[in-house]
Amino acid sequence: MFADVRKIAELAWPVLIGQLAIIAFGVIDTAMVGRYSAVDLAALGLGSSIYISVYIGLTGILTALQPIAAQLYGARRYAEIGEEVRQALWLALALTVLGFLILYFPGPMLRLARVPEALHERTIAYLRILSFGLPASLAFRVYSSLTNSVGKPRLVMILQIGALLLKVPLNTWFIFGGLGVPAMGGPGCALASTAINWGLAAVGMLVLTRVDVFTPFGIFERFCWPVWRRQAAQLRLGIPMGLSYLIEVTSYTFMALFIARFGTTTLAGHQIAGNIGAVLYMTPLAIGIASSTLVAQALGAHRPEAARTLSRHGIIMAVAIASCYGAIVLVLRPYIIEGYTTNKQVAAAALPLVLIVVGYHLFDALQITTAFVLRAYQVAVVPTVIYALALWGVGLGGGYLLGFNVGGFTPSWLTGARGFWVANTASLAIAGIGLLMYWRAVSRR
Repeated sequence: MFADVRKIAELAWPVLIGQLAIIAFGVIDTAMVGRYSAVDLAALGLGSSIYISVYIGLTGILTALQPIAAQLYGARRYAEIGEEVRQALWLALALTVLGFLILYFPGPMLRLARVPEALHERTIAYLRILSFGLPASLAFRVYSSLTNSVGKPRLVMILQIGALLLKVPLNTWFIFGGLGVPAMGGPGCALASTAINWGLAAVGMLVLTRVDVFTPFGIFERFCWPVWRRQAAQLRLGIPMGLSYLIEVTSYTFMALFIARFGTTTLAGHQIAGNIGAVLYMTPLAIGIASSTLVAQALGAHRPEAARTLSRHGIIMAVAIASCYGAIVLVLRPYIIEGYTTNKQVAAAALPLVLIVVGYHLFDALQITTAFVLRAYQVAVVPTVIYALALWGVGLGGGYLLGFNVGGFTPSWLTGARGFWVANTASLAIAGIGLLMYWRAVSRR
């Protein structure tokens, strides 16, 4: 077991650092735009929620390349990996057209959200700038999926850290202006992100041509048109994966929208609990990606027992670390909340929610690691159905019933934001157990 844990850890820690760097992008944008104006900050929050929904859905489809390429790598079918990458780049181009139209013409979505007129113009400007960076973002996702599939996540991490170092000076320049550039406010951070994304994509494609591990794939040695058979294989796996990402994102987004009805103090407490949960989530996510790579490689090498053992050890590792994190949060709860706010009312609202986060994170670690392991087996449809029933049905539906006391039978301690968090925790428990049982059946076959 310790040998497997060591292998998983070697791949997981660069993924973790890279993901934390990506989280820092959002934190930096919020902090810097907040100093520019409240209107731009509100437009940033609205625009980023729309962009993230589009981005997560589209990049989730492209993530299908990772288990496909990892199995081919384990089978030493290197020429086919190059073909799959070329097909993924064609797929990224097609998805770019769809995403670009949604982001460049966001009017229908803004009307649906009933956006105040004061935010309308700034939000559109923000999204239209990001639409021009979408092709680069999708190309970089192809690069990161391939890099993770061959067990070289450090090549992604290094670029993500470099991008983070560029983010603050570029944000400062474009948000506040200078050197002949006018102050742009919120759209300025979108311009900074777009420039960085194109830089990441260019360097990523260059790495694919220069680093020895990619040489046997011959990715750019010849041109090829889209091949429907390979496109269909990627879409069969990618579309359910993209939907599962969307279900996760929207279940949390709608929970926040419902909790907003309870007032700003309750919403602020929810945001603190949500941010703690998001930071904790990065570790099982990294373990899941690392485990998925190793499992897929073992399956490609026709070692199903090794794949099953690696899967089990990855899941146990994620849950064990989540238990340790939970114990730390449980003990340090008041001090962690103090680091977020000095407002006693907000702290009081956050305290019971952070307690729920302890159990929430444990089941979150179980479900995300098991989901990634199932993707290594190229199984995604049933997990997506489990997600929809659990996260939307039990999580959002149950949270609404408890939080708003719809039937009049909810005890007082389960109303409000706590009802939503308890229901969401239950939904993750159902999803985690359901995915685990399904993995056992799949791995035995």
